[in-house]
Amino acid sequence: MLKSLMVAKAKENLEQEILDKEEEKQRYLAERVPPIKSSGIPFADLQKFCEELHLNIGVVDEERYDIEAKVNLNTREIKDLNIKVLDLRGKFKRPPLRRVRVSADAILRGLLGSKHKVSMDLRANLKSVKKEDTEKKRPVEDSDWRKNVEAMSGMEGRKKMFDAANSPAQ
Repeated sequence: MLKSLMVAKAKENLEQEILDKEEEKQRYLAERVPPIKSSGIPFADLQKFCEELHLNIGVVDEERYDIEAKVNLNTREIKDLNIKVLDLRGKFKRPPLRRVRVSADAILRGLLGSKHKVSMDLRANLKSVKKEDTEKKRPVEDSDWRKNVEAMSGMEGRKKMFDAANSPAQ
């Protein structure tokens, strides 16, 4: 309901604005351009009138050209300044931020100021976890691995056969 009322009011305001602009345009033209009375005027007077209109058109064109040149100049200046701003913004390097470790007491002191008197030990409420001895759980012996290489690989018999085949006793 409210939205439709707002839309209707905006539509009325837009129509009124268009009418106001049209009236302003008509007033300006009536002020700047006098009405033409061409009936009953001799040919020579019409020629003079046309020459005056031609001169007025030239003056208006000069004004329009000057204003257009100013607008273009201002537009170029705005673009150049925008480019300079972007260049300056791009050259600035932000320093890398560091992490700051702050205790809970320091945070409360910062927030509450001198009212903060109680110190909080947040670690006191945490559960304690016992570390289990990992070395006791390992069943692996800490012996030299090179001693048992032949036994672990199952090559004991084959090695003897290989050594026997290569021996010069045969």
